[in-house]
Amino acid sequence: MQAFAHQTAQAHDLPLDRVEALLTEARYDATAVRLMAPPTRTGRIRRAWTSYRQRHVDAVRIREGVSFWQEHRAAIDRASARTGVPPSIIVAIIGIETVYGRYTGDHRVLDTLTTLGFRYPDPNRPERQAMFREQLADLIVLDHRGELDARVVEGSFAGAMGLPQFMPGSLMRYAVDGDGDGRVDLASNTDDAIASVAAFLQAHGWVRDVPVFAPVILPAGAAQLAQDGLKPESDWATLKAAGAQALPGGGPAWQAQALGVIDLRDEIRGTHDVRCATPNFFAITHYNRSYFYAASVADLAHEIADRIGYGDPNRFGGPGA
Repeated sequence: MQAFAHQTAQAHDLPLDRVEALLTEARYDATAVRLMAPPTRTGRIRRAWTSYRQRHVDAVRIREGVSFWQEHRAAIDRASARTGVPPSIIVAIIGIETVYGRYTGDHRVLDTLTTLGFRYPDPNRPERQAMFREQLADLIVLDHRGELDARVVEGSFAGAMGLPQFMPGSLMRYAVDGDGDGRVDLASNTDDAIASVAAFLQAHGWVRDVPVFAPVILPAGAAQLAQDGLKPESDWATLKAAGAQALPGGGPAWQAQALGVIDLRDEIRGTHDVRCATPNFFAITHYNRSYFYAASVADLAHEIADRIGYGDPNRFGGPGA
């Protein structure tokens, strides 16, 4: 920790005594360690898309998402117009992350990041420990700038903060002032949270007027075309040659984009939900590197938009489309 303090102070031109004083106040977070610990049972955990979707695209998030959108329509429309991210996607991410601010976490972020940065419970994941140290350094910088108080700010057991659950690095690099009051507050200022979600997706490659899933019918056996990376690895010409067919009414914009075939497998039920993903799907994976997460965002967005009566450009590809 002493070496980390010196490195952080030098890299960010911070007073060493302030960095050391902050680290001295950190306390071990046993709950974070327990929740981050690898499973004790042997064997690979089987993935279950159906169960995951049911937990995240649920009646509560749909109902409260409609209310959230109606209440904050002006801020959502501003953020969408500025970035090209549809209102439904902004609402869905906040819904999945915290159920619209209901669950933002009660762990002191300083404790969580210090614990996971120096006592990460899985010795086989050194890159994870390094990531938490980087986030701890960003937290210290934000504290020094006066953008938050690291001694009191709370978040999840992984150190994510506010309605959109931004890690310190994302707060530093992508959070924006949504209401023009001169400061960013993701914990209690909904306008800032809305604007920041949209800005994050824009910064990670969101393409205006392109759906999350391309409006196509994939050929039989399309699961064999599926990829597992975080960048699209195909294009429309390749998929069309393999037998994919475009659905009417989707517009041509997506056809010029790189595309990826993804397989949302349910290994317990033995089912496949194979979809054609655009760069906007992969933009969402920068928020969370899970295909299940990104698909749930798109599906929740569709369900909420459908109830609002909004022309949802992400309606293609999901259940009920």
